[in-house]
Amino acid sequence: MHCDWVKANITLYVYDELADDARYELEQHVARCAECAAELKVTREFRSTMSELPQPEPTPNLLAASRARLQEGLERTQPRRGWLALDPVAWLRQMRFSPALAAVLLMVGFAGGVGATWRMTSGSPSASPAVPASLPATEASIAGISTITQQPGSDQIEIKYDTVVPQKVEGNLNDQRIQQLLLYAARSNYNSGVRQDSVDLLSQKPDDSRIREALRSSLLYDTNPGVRLKALEALGPYVKDDIGVRDAVLEALQNDSNPGVRAEAIHLLQPCRADGSVRQVLEKLAAGDQSQFIRQQSTRVLASVPEID
Repeated sequence: MHCDWVKANITLYVYDELADDARYELEQHVARCAECAAELKVTREFRSTMSELPQPEPTPNLLAASRARLQEGLERTQPRRGWLALDPVAWLRQMRFSPALAAVLLMVGFAGGVGATWRMTSGSPSASPAVPASLPATEASIAGISTITQQPGSDQIEIKYDTVVPQKVEGNLNDQRIQQLLLYAARSNYNSGVRQDSVDLLSQKPDDSRIREALRSSLLYDTNPGVRLKALEALGPYVKDDIGVRDAVLEALQNDSNPGVRAEAIHLLQPCRADGSVRQVLEKLAAGDQSQFIRQQSTRVLASVPEID
């Protein structure tokens, strides 16, 4: 065993993520190598110091952004298909090297066993099922939303979502179950097309504070420009009177990577172009934005700002 390998795996060793045989070899090497022993001591001190620091709770926006980036990465990953996807040896090896994963699977299995036992021992054969199909699933039990469809010429919306077994629920946009699933799809679904369908439907009820917050989150953090543009269009009527919406549009104007989203943001900000924060951003973009189009549009909007006596 070489020192380079030991130094590359010391962090895994300190955090108890190294296989048993590799741990033994590393310990044997460190016992006779002063340089690697010093490296191990420093890493342990680092872990101890970090464990003493406070751990702030992530904000909902950060969680939404992280989920969206993860889901976009999953979309780009080509999954293994057929029997090739079933590799029990690799799966068991992953469980062995990942105590956290093993613990989660153990808890899920235990919960499933308790639920099955309860269903078998409670009530008579004619009793209602423990979880009626009419009740909406909680976010924790939803594996993903597969399709969102609005019936032509009707206000009825059909949403199919997966739990342990694929399920679906039907209702109109005023139905709390439908709203709950649409909000979940907008923030967390792995399929960008489903996210766009969800934002498109939610845009019909932007007066709801929860829905407006979800639209702001989609505008700022969704990785798909089509979803961001849909959210921006839905928020447009509220830019003038809602400071939170205006700030989100300003942030999108300054930081979005898509020229179409930025151009639409400038268009939506025109009714409040005399606002100090809006004017400050437009002046900054007009003076030095990398996009010639954005510089020109910002200059044009600023030129139409009325003079203040």
